[in-house]
Amino acid sequence: MSTHVPHLLAGLVDDAAVFPPGSAALPDALAAHRRHRDSWYADLVGPLLVPASAVISGELARELVDAPDGPAGPAASAGDSAANGPGVGSSLVVGLIGDTGIDGLPAALAALPAGVIARQVEVAVAKRGEDPLPGLTALLGLAGRSGGVDVHAELPLTFGLMGALDAVAAARADGVPVAAKFRTGGLAAELFPTPVELAAVICACRDRALPFKLTAGLHHAVRHRDPETGFTHHGFGNVLAATLAAADGAEVDEVAAVLATTDPVPLVERARAARAADRPLWVGYGSCSITEPLTDLIRLGLVDAGHDGSGGDDVNAGHDGDGGHGA
Repeated sequence: MSTHVPHLLAGLVDDAAVFPPGSAALPDALAAHRRHRDSWYADLVGPLLVPASAVISGELARELVDAPDGPAGPAASAGDSAANGPGVGSSLVVGLIGDTGIDGLPAALAALPAGVIARQVEVAVAKRGEDPLPGLTALLGLAGRSGGVDVHAELPLTFGLMGALDAVAAARADGVPVAAKFRTGGLAAELFPTPVELAAVICACRDRALPFKLTAGLHHAVRHRDPETGFTHHGFGNVLAATLAAADGAEVDEVAAVLATTDPVPLVERARAARAADRPLWVGYGSCSITEPLTDLIRLGLVDAGHDGSGGDDVNAGHDGDGGHGA
């Protein structure tokens, strides 16, 4: 584990560079991900998220053949053991995003190139307003045959949510490697859950001992209003502090207050107090930019920006050039 990134933040940010709004070309995303994995902040970075369609079509395999140093670059980084798990070494660790739908995921898992390891699969089980249980039932069947790959069921924050969470929790209790995933933003205001709505989801997961991922809208550490769109975005620092509060037994109103604050001080204080602990419940989130959350964490004093010479010294190395967050 790096001395610069506290244990609480290990693997917090999955690399979603190829997804909108960043939409980096796969070769560029692979090169940038190698730089992130070989950097002093590598422990912050989770797997590279890739569309299942890019695996099935052979695009990922072709790009790896053309890569100068193989799947994961010149060498495993200091953070590989923390973020990738023991025994992974210099393999490229990815998360598969099910743009093919649930039915396409077995083919994507079977088509992974040599030297590529899937840590997780993520797929939406329903659209907003649809009953999530039919799609969830199909996904749970796949999760039971996933060979230990973690499966994240993306659940809409609408009709049928609590029943779906019960089903996911029951499957997990039976040993199925499945967890939940939720969207916290998008291209319309209604795609941003209110602090109370998100707090209720966090507490519902807490009550079911159910890990969850988040995606979309988490552009900065602290809750803020985007001047271009007028949308108010959740802060990933708020989510972290709110999850810590929920894990300590806070109820929905208190968790919602943490999510709603725009004052960074209580968020930082709570995170610092737990910096050596495992992160409860919240697996992490996908971000089109690694540099942007890293910069916020440095500014808040939660990540030490000092350099030990073991990796790249430039925080901006491999910067995606965008502030969006995707898968």
